[in-house]
Amino acid sequence: MSRHVCVTAAEGHTGSTIVELLLTNDNFSNNIDSVTCLSLQPHGEACNQLSKLGAKIVAHEPGRLNKMVDSIKAIGADTLCLIPPAREDKLDLTVELIDAAKKANVPNVCFISSAGCDLAERNKQPKLREFIDLETRVLSSKGDSSTATGHSPVVIRAGFYAENLLLYSQHAQEEGVLPIPLGSNHKFAPIALGDVAQVAAYVLSGKGKHGFSDKHRGQLIVLTGPMLATGDELASAASKALGQELRFEDIPESEAKRVLQSQSASDNSEQQYLLEYYSLVREGKTNYISTSAFHDITNSHPQEPDDFFKVYAEEFQRKSPPKKRKTGKA
Repeated sequence: MSRHVCVTAAEGHTGSTIVELLLTNDNFSNNIDSVTCLSLQPHGEACNQLSKLGAKIVAHEPGRLNKMVDSIKAIGADTLCLIPPAREDKLDLTVELIDAAKKANVPNVCFISSAGCDLAERNKQPKLREFIDLETRVLSSKGDSSTATGHSPVVIRAGFYAENLLLYSQHAQEEGVLPIPLGSNHKFAPIALGDVAQVAAYVLSGKGKHGFSDKHRGQLIVLTGPMLATGDELASAASKALGQELRFEDIPESEAKRVLQSQSASDNSEQQYLLEYYSLVREGKTNYISTSAFHDITNSHPQEPDDFFKVYAEEFQRKSPPKKRKTGKA
């Protein structure tokens, strides 16, 4: 049974990590015939590196649905890993990809969604809530007899990526703080990007008589990290791993916007997504962990916060005595 995988938004961190796993890990590569990256930045560094690993790179040209359908057909993809790109027009681009997959009759679709989207309110967390609209569009093909798409769907709701904490590494190094608008009482469970990619790779390479493995087919998989933590508890885990004190500082959302704008190269929509997720934390809507699916699929344990901070110790450790933080107040 052949398996030709196409990964969208392959230039991003999630896409490139999944592609690298599929191509370099024998657990997955032995079950994959080919991997194609559909990329908005086909000549960028990420795609250059993936090409060297054996991936085929195809340009994603937005706004040309029929050409995209032709491209997917030419690739010969029977499996699509659908990742919304980190752009302001994420919704439109992803809808177009969903429609293209449907027209191209791609039978196996794994959609990377976001944990918390079902708890988001449209008027308060619109960027998060968009994922519900996209999930609905993906899954609606299940009942459409005119297309093979939807025959073997999987939705992975990935929790808050622990790697987002790297946005605050400069503050950690210079001031010894993690300035994040989480509030003081409620908790969340960051998950390592590599853990999300690992689950996706198992799904994309798994095979059964209907497409994806029957262990995964039709599943709504919610992934979080293994430890619920307040901001203070997260800073304590970091301090233990780093061997030096790192404090959490709860900051207003207005200041959080300035911090993200000064530290992040991502566009405004991705910064807004993070701020909306933080608001879910403050509302108490992230006080849960969901690791059963990870254990069941991978037969392993997701990365603990201590281990995450050990991996990225160089980015978080102070290089000099901590400076007094500037709050941006007049």
